[in-house]
Amino acid sequence: MDLHSSPPGRATSPLQPARYGSAGTRIATLLLGLTLAPVAMAQQAAPLSSVAVAAATCANCHGTDGRSPSFIPSIAGQPKNWLLQRLQDFKAGTDPRATVMTRLMKGYDDQELQALATWFSEVKR
Repeated sequence: MDLHSSPPGRATSPLQPARYGSAGTRIATLLLGLTLAPVAMAQQAAPLSSVAVAAATCANCHGTDGRSPSFIPSIAGQPKNWLLQRLQDFKAGTDPRATVMTRLMKGYDDQELQALATWFSEVKR
């Protein structure tokens, strides 16, 4: 047996049921595989859509695609450098007018802030 193969009776992946063992074990293995498959697929897709996912969370306050229907500022189509500076100020806690944004931006790194600024600057107003 080499390091890449499974011992007899063991599944080689969560999606492959065991060759030996009880029916309950095979069903449990299959169900685990079906449960984990979407998670694995989402993790593989995350780098491609992570900016879109992060930008979508902004819609809770700033409206769909950053177009606010309320008193909260619209961020769609704003200049990239201005957006980036605002996000960085929120993260640093230097904007005295900030409310929840200071806490929210602490969860993002500089590259993510740049990606968000780019994303919203490219949305039409």
